[in-house]
Amino acid sequence: MSEYVDLLSMAFMQRALLAAVFTGLAAPAIGTYLVQRRMALMGDGIGHVAVTGVAIGLFTGASPTWTAVIVAIAGAIAIEVIRERGHANGDVALALLFYGGLAGGVLITGLANESGARLNQFLFGSITTISDTDVIVTMVLAAVVVLICVGLAPQLFAVAQDQEFARVAGLNIRAYNLLVAVLAAVTVTVAMRTVGLLLVSALMVVPVATSQQLSRSFRTTLGAAMALGTAASVGGLLLSAYLSFEARVAPGPTIVLLALAGFVSAWPVGIWLRRRRRLRQPFPVVPVVAHQETDEHPHQHGEDCGHVAVPHGDHVDYVHDGHRHAPHGKHYDEH
Repeated sequence: MSEYVDLLSMAFMQRALLAAVFTGLAAPAIGTYLVQRRMALMGDGIGHVAVTGVAIGLFTGASPTWTAVIVAIAGAIAIEVIRERGHANGDVALALLFYGGLAGGVLITGLANESGARLNQFLFGSITTISDTDVIVTMVLAAVVVLICVGLAPQLFAVAQDQEFARVAGLNIRAYNLLVAVLAAVTVTVAMRTVGLLLVSALMVVPVATSQQLSRSFRTTLGAAMALGTAASVGGLLLSAYLSFEARVAPGPTIVLLALAGFVSAWPVGIWLRRRRRLRQPFPVVPVVAHQETDEHPHQHGEDCGHVAVPHGDHVDYVHDGHRHAPHGKHYDEH
């Protein structure tokens, strides 16, 4: 345990923790709007395109982070334009863009005489090797993404939820759609050193899906997703550091698997909460009719029976098998 504490006190680990916190906040923030627009896999596509940007940086000697940002933004805008026009062959064009970006990145990396291990740092993440400059860039870009996603939440939500309503409300639909695409591209490049370009979409989507299991309002979903993303990023990093004393465990996959474990844990709770909400919904107003006496009722209702009790005039109805039953003498009336 003392070795683990000493590891956490090292400078490279502290830089990694900072990057994990900011990445965990930014990725689900923009991911919430992508999920709302049913474009959960957009981050994965941008990640493929960003590989070419990384390779260009390695080839030219420039910062791979900034070249990836530029190429990812261009790719995100192209994706949004193709999606907006809605051509019948739009999915084919997107596939060509995605796979072309990945193949081009691998090819250019080879031309730059860089090894596959160097490219893997960006494909699958290498947060423990992040430099001071990369940490600052990550913090600044992530802060911009979070501020815009939270500050423009009403407008971005309106555009993501109902574009016709947003257009009637006077919002510039195209501008906001492009803004979401650009923010997604920036987030992909921010997270590429944390979880990698091939896994970044998971950090953008899984915390949002987990949050949706437990929350009902959009603001609650947004806040909870950012909290869950941060917990998964930091927890995955610390867990991988602890496990690395026994084996070589990469932080990126550990972060994603921890986020998936959170979703698996929240899923049955979400089912139970939704069922409870349905049971507690008010009954529709119907004309008053005579009660129908049930011939058989094998269940004895009471305070501990587990069925929802609904006050009804001078007595209490119990919700059972989709109907309301009320005790009446030695039998039950069915409403």
